[in-house]
Amino acid sequence: SIFTKMKYLKILSKQTDKNGSYAIFKDNKVSLLDKNPITNKAQQTGISFPINEIEKFLPPVDPPNIIALGLNYKEHAKESNMAIPNEPIIFLKSTSSITGHLQPIILPEQAPDEVDYEGELCIVIGKTAKNVSEKNAWKYVFGYTCGNDVTARDCQMKIDKQWARAKSFDTFCPIGPWIETEINPLDFKIQTRLNGKIMQNDSTKNMIFNIYQIINYLSKQMTLLPGTIIMTGTPPGIGFGKKPSIFLKENDIIEVEIENIGILKNKITGNKKNNI
Repeated sequence: SIFTKMKYLKILSKQTDKNGSYAIFKDNKVSLLDKNPITNKAQQTGISFPINEIEKFLPPVDPPNIIALGLNYKEHAKESNMAIPNEPIIFLKSTSSITGHLQPIILPEQAPDEVDYEGELCIVIGKTAKNVSEKNAWKYVFGYTCGNDVTARDCQMKIDKQWARAKSFDTFCPIGPWIETEINPLDFKIQTRLNGKIMQNDSTKNMIFNIYQIINYLSKQMTLLPGTIIMTGTPPGIGFGKKPSIFLKENDIIEVEIENIGILKNKITGNKKNNI
């Protein structure tokens, strides 16, 4: 990456204001930044503290768009009984679905019964990209983070028969814990665990379209703005593909671990009605 090699995060603590602060994480310490490092030249403020003083992990990026790929691993296409695509299959998740590491994934009141996990590598775009070549795609990447493309399968497969609502409920896009800038994304392990049991276990080398092909393709269709999240597709092992299917239940713990990045961990909670 052309950017400084760091783990970037956004947090709430006693040392931040109520909206949280961007920070860097190094040697088990968090150092606060004065600005959003994705869109500004951020400086360290001089305030640092141990990681255990973090009160809340916020999403490490506030995306203008969340663009996601479907069926980007052959074995996942097979378990979904769908054809292997010739070009990337693109959909959007609502930006309001985003949440952070250690924050709850809420089973939605409208569709609580068939909520599924999809562990994914996420690209965070660092500067405006349009018609970018595969060769130069790396220059537009700020870094990478772990993501979970949470999906209400009954909405996706039976009720709506399309994907937008199923993947856009509040809290259905956990990302984090931080953005890692210092990695080569083409071959590392990705694993999803449900209550400690391994459900997905694969490598990014098995993607049908790799990171740079994805950026090339997407940037021809639409302008990729700084902070855009690209979810690169999930490997095989989704709950819907198991026999019998396994769906997320209240108090489940779901973890997405990506080699050289870290572990994104979320607990499943029931819907607490808050109608105004």
